[in-house]
Amino acid sequence: MRLNPLAPIAAACAQVQEDAALRAAVASETRPAADRARDVFRRPYESLTFWGLKPGQTVVEIQPGAAGWWTQILQPYAAATGGTYVAVNRIQDLETAAPGSADVVLVARAFHNWHRAGRTDALMGQFFSVLKPGGVLAVEQHRAPEGSDPDATAPTGYVSEAYVIAAAEKAGFVLEERSELNANAKDDRDHPCGVWTLPPVRRGPEQGCQITPEQRAEFDAIGESDRMTLLFRKPE
Repeated sequence: MRLNPLAPIAAACAQVQEDAALRAAVASETRPAADRARDVFRRPYESLTFWGLKPGQTVVEIQPGAAGWWTQILQPYAAATGGTYVAVNRIQDLETAAPGSADVVLVARAFHNWHRAGRTDALMGQFFSVLKPGGVLAVEQHRAPEGSDPDATAPTGYVSEAYVIAAAEKAGFVLEERSELNANAKDDRDHPCGVWTLPPVRRGPEQGCQITPEQRAEFDAIGESDRMTLLFRKPE
């Protein structure tokens, strides 16, 4: 078989083009200024690269909200690269998605809510179904200490990595890699109103969270929560 001597160069050029499209989506001034200000804590370019986002993929984001933080990056990136972005705000809408149609399912900061509702296992099964073989389940989640009880930590917004990993593996996923990209050692999880005491929510007396101005300054200095960043894969 005759090898193409230009193949490595073409591959390198494709990688540069991919990076440029993603960097452009992250840096775009169409993103709200408040969203861009959070990049230092959420590291969108690095996180999406870690999860293996590629041009032309179908990306399903779970419960992004009306003006989702990731939406502002993923939607224009998909449009620019010939991909498809799907926002699933109502979980029941997953039932109408074609099985094996998604390359990536992104779940950001939702497991604490699902645990409290007793829905984690069922939802993980749905994510497994909608992904193509080889597809990625990308997880960003407020992280509780290992060995902690999710019944105790979920109401404060946190669950442990072990909890998420066990739920994913039960559904059939394989943990491929974990990253400390979004770790924050200053977050001790000891907050009067849970994770919502910290930025960006910053609950205070106006929302029934009784903290002093001095405490507010201390919580703001922590920054956003300590977060796990996990990459699971549906087996081929």
